[in-house]
Amino acid sequence: MGVQTALDAVLEAPGIVDAMRLADDLAFEAGRDPGVRTLRVLGKALGGDDQVAAIAAVHALAEIHDEQAGRMLTALLSDHRGSIREHAAWALGSARPRFDAMGRLIGQVADGGFTGMLAQRTLELWSGATSQTLAVSLETALLGVDDPAARGRLVETLGLVRADIATRVLLTVARDEDEAEDARVAAVSALGQRTSDRPQVTGPIEDLAGGDGRLAEVARLAVIDLEVLPARRIPRENGLTVAQLFLHADIDPTLAAAGAGDNGGIATLLVRLGDALVADPAAEVRRVLTLSRGPASQAALDLLEIGSAEAVHVYGHVPLRSEPVPSAAAWPLRVTARRGIRRILRAAGQVDLLHLRMADVGSLAAADVARELGIPVVFTVAPDPHAVIRSLDLSGELTRADFGAVDLREHFWFRARLVHSLASNAAHTVLFPRPELARDMSQLVGIDIASRPERHTIVAEGVDLEVIEHSVDEARAHAQGGEPTAPIAALRALLEPLPTDRRTLPLVVSVGRLHRVKGMATLVEAWASGPLRDRANLLIIGGELEHPSLDEREQLDRIDAAVPAADRAASGLIIAGHRPNDVAARWLAAARFGLPDIATPGAVYVCASVKEEFGIALLEAMATGLMVVAPDGGGPATYVADGRTGILTQTWDRGHLEHAVAAALDIAAGADDGRAAEAHDMVKQSFTIQAMAQALAPVYRGVAADEAELIRDAGIPL
Repeated sequence: MGVQTALDAVLEAPGIVDAMRLADDLAFEAGRDPGVRTLRVLGKALGGDDQVAAIAAVHALAEIHDEQAGRMLTALLSDHRGSIREHAAWALGSARPRFDAMGRLIGQVADGGFTGMLAQRTLELWSGATSQTLAVSLETALLGVDDPAARGRLVETLGLVRADIATRVLLTVARDEDEAEDARVAAVSALGQRTSDRPQVTGPIEDLAGGDGRLAEVARLAVIDLEVLPARRIPRENGLTVAQLFLHADIDPTLAAAGAGDNGGIATLLVRLGDALVADPAAEVRRVLTLSRGPASQAALDLLEIGSAEAVHVYGHVPLRSEPVPSAAAWPLRVTARRGIRRILRAAGQVDLLHLRMADVGSLAAADVARELGIPVVFTVAPDPHAVIRSLDLSGELTRADFGAVDLREHFWFRARLVHSLASNAAHTVLFPRPELARDMSQLVGIDIASRPERHTIVAEGVDLEVIEHSVDEARAHAQGGEPTAPIAALRALLEPLPTDRRTLPLVVSVGRLHRVKGMATLVEAWASGPLRDRANLLIIGGELEHPSLDEREQLDRIDAAVPAADRAASGLIIAGHRPNDVAARWLAAARFGLPDIATPGAVYVCASVKEEFGIALLEAMATGLMVVAPDGGGPATYVADGRTGILTQTWDRGHLEHAVAAALDIAAGADDGRAAEAHDMVKQSFTIQAMAQALAPVYRGVAADEAELIRDAGIPL
C-alpha cells in the first residue's frame, strides 16, 4: 500500500471510527518501509489540523525502529498539544527504550492522571532492559518532589523495577515515619510483590502490619502477598471455578448500592448471574468469584472465604483508594488493581477462566494477571467506545479538529485499542445481539466474527423475573386498594409534594446511573422544555445525590439548569437517587398500575442512553409491562417491537426523544390489548438470568476443556 496511500486513507475515511481503524495500516506501512521520506510524511500529518491523523502518525512512528524516528517520537513528549504528549508516552512503550525519554516520562508519572498511567506503563515495559538506570532515575526524581501524591506515584513506579537498588529504596521509604502516607503505602504494596527478596522484606512489613490505620491494613495485605501458597487443585469433575469482574462498583449480594456512581446494570447482572450459575447443576459451575472494589480491611477477610472448599458464590474486594473513584478517573489505579486481582485469584487456588466485560482499568489489570497466571479469558465484546464515537461524529459534537481534546478526557483511542486487544487475546468472545451484528463488529471494532465462528457466541443478558413478578403482584394489589408495601409506601412519600393538579398524571420513569452516556439530563431537558411536562410527571431513579461524583455532578447541574431544584415538585420532577434493585423493581410496577390519589396508570419507561449495548433496566421495565422508549441501535433494537411494546428512536437527539416519549404516552394511555403481556412473555421466553446462565455454561465448559487440552499437548503439568 505504501505510507502515503495509508495516510491518505486515514485522512479520507468517511468517519472517525474508520480513520482510527485505518491507523493500524499506517503503522504497519511505516514499519515496513522506514526511511527519511516516511518520516517526512508522518511529520506533515503531525503538524496538520486533522487530529485523528496526527495521533495515527504518533503510533506509526513507534513502529520505525531507527534513531531518527526515536528522536522524533521522544520530542513529542514536549509537544504543545496534550493529546500528542499523551499518545507519545503510550507509543514509546512499543519502541526500544530511550534514555533521553526517561526523564520526561518520569515527569509525566509524577504529574499523574491518564497520561501518567501511560508513561508508567511504558517505563514498566522498559524496566527489564533498563532496570538499574530506571531505578536510579526514579530515586533521583524523588529527591526533587515534595507533593505527597506525586511521591506516591514515583514510589509505585519504582516498585515495578526489579533491581536490588529499588528494594533498598522501597524499604527506606516504607520505614520512614516522616514520609508521606501515599509514598509509604506504595512502598509497602510493592514490597509485598518482591517474593525473591522475602527474607529481607518480611520482617519490616510485619512490623508495620502490627499498627493501625491505612498503612497497617496495606502491610497486612503485603504479608499475605509474600506467603507461599500451597498448590490446591480441584478436579474439574467437581465443577468449574469462574471469576468475573467489574471493578468500579460496590457489589454485594443485596445490591444495596445499585444506581450510585458506577453501580449500574452490570453490578446487578453479576450478582444474579453468579447465583444462577451455581444454582443450576447442569451448568457444571461449582464456584463463582465476583470481584469488585472495596476497603483493604474487607479484602483481607474475603480471602478466608475465597479459599474455603465450601465457597459457592463469593465476593472478592480489590482495595483501591479510601474514597470511590469513578471509572473514567480510575486508570491511574492500574497497578493497585492488578495487585488486588492477583491476590484474590491466587487465594482461590484454581480459576478455570476469567470473564471480562468492560474496556476499563479493571479489565486492563485483570488481563495482565490472567496472562501471568495462565488463566484463559472470556471477553464480552461490545462496540464501546466505537458506537459513542460514531454517534458523536454523526451529530457533529465530535470532529477531527477537536478529537484530541475530547480524547484527552474520554480516552477513546486507548479504550478502542483495549477492546481489540482483549478480544484478540481471548480464548472465546461473547457478543450481544444486534440487528447487524457481523457488520457492526467488522466496521466498528474491526473483528470478522465469520472467520472463526467457533470462537464467538451470541448471548443475551437476562433479568431476575421472580423479583419482577413479585413486584407486579404488590403494585397491582395496592392499585386495587390494598395497603402499600414498604417500598411502594416510600415511593408514595416521594410523590406527596406533587401539587394536586399533577396527581392525575402518569409517570415517565428512568432508572440508571447519572452519567452523560445514560442521557438522564437529556431526558429531563426534553421533558421540561415542551408539552411533555403537561402530560406526565418525571421520576429519575439513580445517582448518589449527597456526595455526587464528577459525572453525577455534571448531570445534576444540567438538570438544575432545566428545572431548578426548588421548582422540582411544582414542575413534577422527582430525583430519587439510587435505590436497591428490588425497590426500583417495585417502583416500576407501581408506575405501571398507578398509585391511588397520587399517580394514574399509563406510565412509560425511558432509556435515553446515547448507546445501550443491551439494557438490563429496559428489560426489567418491559417484563413489568411498561411501554418503553429505547435507542434504535444496539441490543434494544433486537427485542423492542417498535410501535407495539416500545418506541425506538435516536435518543441522543432531544427532539427525537421528546416525540418518542409523547408517542409512547399515547399508546400507554389506550386500552391494553395484550401489549403488556406480550412484553412480559418476550422477556420470560428469551431474557431471564437463568437463560443467560444456560447460554454461558457451555462456553465456559468449552474454554476449560480447550485449556486442559492445550496443557496436555504442551506437556505442562497442571
